[in-house]
Amino acid sequence: MSLNGYAQNGLIAAAALALAGGQVVSGREHPGPISRSVATVATAIWGSRDSVPSRDSVPTGAAVVTKATSGMAARISEALTAFTGAVRPLSHPRALQDAFQSYFAFKAAHPDQVRKPFLYFVDYGLPATEPRGYVFDMTSLKIVDGPFTVAHGRGSSATHYGVPTRFSNAARSAATSLGLYVTKALYDFTGHAGGRAYSSVGLRLEGESVGFNTNAFARGVVAHGAPYVTPDKAGRSEGCPAMEPARAERLLPKLADGAMVFLFAPDSGWMSRDPWIEAGMN
Repeated sequence: MSLNGYAQNGLIAAAALALAGGQVVSGREHPGPISRSVATVATAIWGSRDSVPSRDSVPTGAAVVTKATSGMAARISEALTAFTGAVRPLSHPRALQDAFQSYFAFKAAHPDQVRKPFLYFVDYGLPATEPRGYVFDMTSLKIVDGPFTVAHGRGSSATHYGVPTRFSNAARSAATSLGLYVTKALYDFTGHAGGRAYSSVGLRLEGESVGFNTNAFARGVVAHGAPYVTPDKAGRSEGCPAMEPARAERLLPKLADGAMVFLFAPDSGWMSRDPWIEAGMN
């Protein structure tokens, strides 16, 4: 599928069509909730409220959709150009494209929730003995950190340092949940490894991929530091994308309260059904 076709977003298209059609709530002179939502998404697409075209200046809904999707495609293309050569190896050719499509689609639909420019990306198609985590600055298009080792859930692989192949959104599964997350607050994390308790900084995550990771917050799936993650390999967590303790102390405060996380694996069932990936294919 071409980049332009892949980057179409159903949510943005709907908002653009509403803008072009000049949806009016009967009996009101002031914009209602729908109009305000359209204005929010349109502003995210065109960059500022002043640059959003007026209804009279847009000949058809299709013209608005074309501008919206071409703008989205341009941002994805820029990110791919900036990062593809620097992020190697990847477990699947679509790994970064799925991540960036999901990031920009969610940001356009929910600009109030994405308050920081950072994207924490993990390619779980790679083994736990290989560095597979990165943090990208999606505004400057620079790598903030990475590659570095990241843990996966013990319910996701049978072997200690293998490639995870099972992913779950279920409670008590101890498995990794794939998809897109928004970061929430930092807190004092306490875990257990080798029969001993340890402390680290923790970062709460809100899953946004309905059907795949929306139980993560209730499950206690968080980003945190763990002593079983070293520069050479990562042990298994309870489903958390854990990293080295020193890196967590340095990196997680940057990501707190409004950055995004994308956990990828070449899992065909998830890739074909994740709502943020799917939105780009409509």
